[in-house]
Amino acid sequence: MIILKSPEETEKIAESCLIVAKTLDYLKNMIKPGVTTKMIERQADHYIRSHNALPAFNGYRGYPASICASVNNEIIHGIPSDRALEEGDILGVDVGVYKDGFYGDGAYTFPVGKVHAETERLLRVTEESLYKGIENAKPANRVSDISHSIQAHVESNGFSVVRAFVGHGIGRELHEDPQIPNFGRPGSGPRLQPGMILAIEPMVNEGGHEAAILEDGWTAVTLDGKLSAHFEHTILVTSDEPKILTKIY
Repeated sequence: MIILKSPEETEKIAESCLIVAKTLDYLKNMIKPGVTTKMIERQADHYIRSHNALPAFNGYRGYPASICASVNNEIIHGIPSDRALEEGDILGVDVGVYKDGFYGDGAYTFPVGKVHAETERLLRVTEESLYKGIENAKPANRVSDISHSIQAHVESNGFSVVRAFVGHGIGRELHEDPQIPNFGRPGSGPRLQPGMILAIEPMVNEGGHEAAILEDGWTAVTLDGKLSAHFEHTILVTSDEPKILTKIY
């Protein structure tokens, strides 16, 4: 069931989303060679809690950390560790926040130092595809119009969209209806309406779209070992243009 949010609920979700945006902005300056993903997680945990909120992922369905930190060929759900980042790596950081009964969710993939030109292109195209999806989050459109616009941009640039994981609604629960795939034909799925709040999150692979889960039960990796990027915004569908909630204005 898709839940349309009231203005009061939207305001609460927006508060959680702003903390997500601020956390990602806070972390960006410490993402450099030699830093471990566990160090980044500790800083994120402290920052979120200092804003009278909770890291939403910690303990969620048994997840053992406060953020997801996915390196190179890790698509999503990478568990922070003592692994040190190296020059040329990429790091996808997924942040969830829970405050006053409502969730916010967002992700960004950061270059570590200087990366190859093709890696830069992967990051650029993935982020562009996110905004293509957001542009289509308008009343009268359907969920698959978001999906199709993401897929079309990604594949026209020679990359592939991950099919095993999808975006989602968000509010009192971290994952609500509708599911938002990053692929599909336009014109199908639920019709978008003002008051919907959606977490749109393209996951884009340098090679094939196939994924596997590591023995830790969480970390999703590309089957061919090639790089993967992940960008996510939580947005509000309005009567006009969509509003990005995980953004510092």
